[in-house]
Order: sequence, then structure tokens, then C-alpha cells
Amino acid sequence: QVQLVESGGGLVQAGGSLRLSCAASGRTFSSYAMGWFRQAPGKEREFVAAIIWYPGSTFYADSVKGRFTISGDNAKNTMYLQMNRLKPEDTAVYYCAARTRTYLGGGTHYYLFDYDYWGQGTQGTVSS
Repeated sequence: QVQLVESGGGLVQAGGSLRLSCAASGRTFSSYAMGWFRQAPGKEREFVAAIIWYPGSTFYADSVKGRFTISGDNAKNTMYLQMNRLKPEDTAVYYCAARTRTYLGGGTHYYLFDYDYWGQGTQGTVSS
């Protein structure tokens, strides 16, 4: 049983920072990529950032590029999202996702169906 657990959400003023963490567990867990998505009230879940472990490529949504940084340690099954210069529109539930399928059959990092496991989410709220 694979489990992803997010932490680090909270309430912060505009311009502030939050650091989200995601810890993956499971006896045979091994991922090819991990990502962060978010869902604001009344909106669809959207891509935020992703990391493909080999070769260590990172990807960001245009809305967060230059403000957010994704990182992690594949050997420790952990991933982080450093969020700086936060804006009220960044308010959302942030979800961690992991892809355990290989990319040999194709796939990207951008879509929900690219990932096999999801966390329960952590709330990040930015006040104006």
C-alpha cells in the first residue's frame, strides 16, 4: 500500500513563504516522477510543478515560475515545494502525486492521469 502524506500548509500573508513537504511510504514504493497540483474552491485541480528523477528535470506552471521551487530526494521518497512571494490567488489545497509507471509507454508530467498515487492534500491560504 502506497501512501503519500503532505505537510507544511498554513496561513500566510501575501508576499510570504510556505514550504510544503511530501513523504511517500510503502514497502515497494519507487517512483519515476513526483508532482504538486492544487485545487482552489470551485476550480479544477491544476498542475503546479513536477520533478522527473532521472535526469532530474523540473517543470513549473507559468503562474508559479520564478516563485516556487520543487526539490526532493528520490532515495528517501520525499519531495518539497518552496513557495515564495505568495499571492492570494495561490490559495488552494495542494496535493502531492507520484508516478510509479515508467515513461516507456509515453506520458508527461502535466496531467492528473500521468500520476498513480495521490496524497490527501494540505491547505495553503494566502491573505491579502
